[in-house]
Parts: sequence; structure tokens; C-alpha cells
Amino acid sequence: MSELKWYVLKAISGQENKVKTYIENEMKRLNFESYVTQVVIPMEKVIVMRNGKKVPKERPYYPGYLMVEANLMGEIPHIIKNIPGVISFLSLTKGGDPVPMRKAEVNRMLGKMDELSEFATELEIPFVIGESVKVTDGPFNGFTGTVEKILEDKKKLEVSVLIFGRKTPMELSFMQVEKV
Repeated sequence: MSELKWYVLKAISGQENKVKTYIENEMKRLNFESYVTQVVIPMEKVIVMRNGKKVPKERPYYPGYLMVEANLMGEIPHIIKNIPGVISFLSLTKGGDPVPMRKAEVNRMLGKMDELSEFATELEIPFVIGESVKVTDGPFNGFTGTVEKILEDKKKLEVSVLIFGRKTPMELSFMQVEKV
């Protein structure tokens, strides 16, 4: 029995999750779970603006590609290729045999995922004490203030805002302010 290796699967961009679900369900249905053990979509966390709010969102790091840990014996490649949304396996020649990824590449890509998910949480503190920020949300929208404290665990800032000529400390979340 040949062993499990990682392969790259090209899919229709935007359908990565659908393809992953289809493959997993199909392997369960056929009792082939020991042949296809993992289907991974390397994701990166990005911050997108939605209705003026910053929202963390995950998106595929390599749009249109999935990583599949599989033992491609017998019918397996054929079954996977016939899954809706799947274009082909990555191969050296068009329609050629799927080429397994090198161990180092796999570790790099999977390591990259861990890094990326950690990176997004690390990335969350884009402010420094003493920095000027503008309030973008809440009753003081539009006011400018100075970062006095960073409450890391709560993902909040203490900002002193000049209101009617008096410095007023306010606790605001990272998402409620932006750099000036």
C-alpha cells in the first residue's frame, strides 16, 4: 500500500470550501477516509472594512488551491477529479500524474497557516502610547485623542479625548479608532 502524500488540487476559485466539503462527504460515503485523510485550504486572516467597521475575515491564501493528504491509489484520483468545482491535480504535464508536494513545502504551507492565524492576532495592536488617533465609531465619532494606555487582553485602548477643552479618558476598542 502506498503511503499518504500531500497533493495540490486546483479548484474553481471561490468554491474552495464547497470542494473541501464535497471531497470529505464523498470519501465518507465511499468509506475511503483512510485514503484521503485531510483536505486543507490554507487561509490567511485579513481585516476588511464592512459598514465602516473593521472585521477580521479569513480568505484562502492561495485562491483556487486546496491541499489534500491522500493515498492516490486505484479510483481515488478519478473520484476526486469528478467532484464538482475540482479542475485538476497539480501535475508536471497537462493531465499527467498528480505530483506529490515535498515534505518541506508541506511543512512550509501548513506552518504558514499557523503563522498566518497567529499573525492576525499579533497584528491586532497597531497602536502605541502617545499616538494620536481619531475616533471612528460611537458617540465621539470624529474626535481626536491620544492613546494613554493599551489594554492588550481586552483589545482596547484608553484614549484621552479633548471634549469641551477638557481631556476626558475613554476606553475604546481597537476597531473604534484609526491612526491620524
